[in-house]
Amino acid sequence: MNKKVVLITGASSGMGKETAKTLIKQGHTVYTVARRIDQMQDLKILGGHPIQMDITSENDIQNVVDVIIEKEGKIDVLWNNAGYGLFGSVEDIPVDEARQQFEVNLFGLAAITQKVLPYMRKANAGTIINTSSMGGKMYTPMGAWYHASKHAVEGFSDCLRLELKPFNINVVVLEPGIIVTEFSDVMLKNISKFSSQGAYSSLTDKLVAATKKMYDSGKGSKTTVISETVAKIVNTDRPKTRYRVGLWAKPMVWMRIYLGDKLFDKIVMSQVN
Repeated sequence: MNKKVVLITGASSGMGKETAKTLIKQGHTVYTVARRIDQMQDLKILGGHPIQMDITSENDIQNVVDVIIEKEGKIDVLWNNAGYGLFGSVEDIPVDEARQQFEVNLFGLAAITQKVLPYMRKANAGTIINTSSMGGKMYTPMGAWYHASKHAVEGFSDCLRLELKPFNINVVVLEPGIIVTEFSDVMLKNISKFSSQGAYSSLTDKLVAATKKMYDSGKGSKTTVISETVAKIVNTDRPKTRYRVGLWAKPMVWMRIYLGDKLFDKIVMSQVN
């Protein structure tokens, strides 16, 4: 197997950390970045290379890329995994909060991609994996800004794929379904913060209850589903364009595409009523 230099954002927990462990064990050189460097010390012990980085800081991003290029001379794979879910009604969420959602989920992803691309073009090789979501193809109530950011990642990735094809650089979109990570905790914290009072409190209560029931039941897919998928992408020179994996990912997107807006609306709302 060809050993590669891999850079993973958002690797302090969940999908990023689990995948980093898998790739390190496979012998790849794995650089992991996140704000919470203290939560990546276990990766360092395994042989990884954690670096503190805020995905919204261009200086941080430049430093990380410079360090990797100085030590390794290349970056074979960039996995843009950093992101979070901002949930609450459109009316309640301040626009500045919405801007921050895009800063992390889209513009941070774009910024680090820009910094890495010159080295991949020079090598005439590389793979960029962008974490979208099944939510990048569908929608749920109270998730307008999160879904908008992931829909944007989908469009961004499609355009990027066409631009980079002449340089032999792969662009892959990862569309996870329901995965057991910290995502639900952050989501519930946000929705309770912004919409637990007022006109949308009833819908908020129902959505919170439905979400807790889903995650507490243990029905979500384990992070190993993602780590196995990303390892598959890393270990091939010809990955697929999209990988839709995890609980509900394939059926929900299928329903969104083929059932039409009104019927899909009913299906989604039936889960929170």
